[in-house]
Amino acid sequence: MSDLLLKMPLQYEPLKKNRWILRFPADLGIQEWWLSSASVPSINIEDKKIPFLNTQTHVAGNYTWSDITLKFRSPIGPSASQALMEWIRLVAESVTGRMGYAIGYKRNLELELLDPNGVTVSKWIIVNAYPTSFEGGDLTYSSDDLIEHTMKIAYDYAILAY
Repeated sequence: MSDLLLKMPLQYEPLKKNRWILRFPADLGIQEWWLSSASVPSINIEDKKIPFLNTQTHVAGNYTWSDITLKFRSPIGPSASQALMEWIRLVAESVTGRMGYAIGYKRNLELELLDPNGVTVSKWIIVNAYPTSFEGGDLTYSSDDLIEHTMKIAYDYAILAY
């Protein structure tokens, strides 16, 4: 019976959801420790069908990278909401109505997955990322939970470096 079970090697160590760091460029002032959750880059490839008689052939069409959702804790100081809104203001300034140039607001981010010792074992480079939405969080007198901000990030493409 025991020979039917998969024998996992002793040196096997899985990646875990709580071992990661998302690094932002220093000029944005966004601290890595503010993040409480993030999604990993994902890609969608269109399926194109080529019909012929009573059948069809499939080929790959255009592809798109899905937005990344980030959740930030909101400390009193330094202010996470202020730093996030400063990045958004590079894209769109609500007071003046001006829009920024892509070269001014797009940034490369690095998502690092860590082993138990904190060594980077997998790294995503998220190229030309910028914020597309911001949610300040919910307030209620009936809870003492932490305030979290949600931001969606669009990007041109991602590279799985290793």
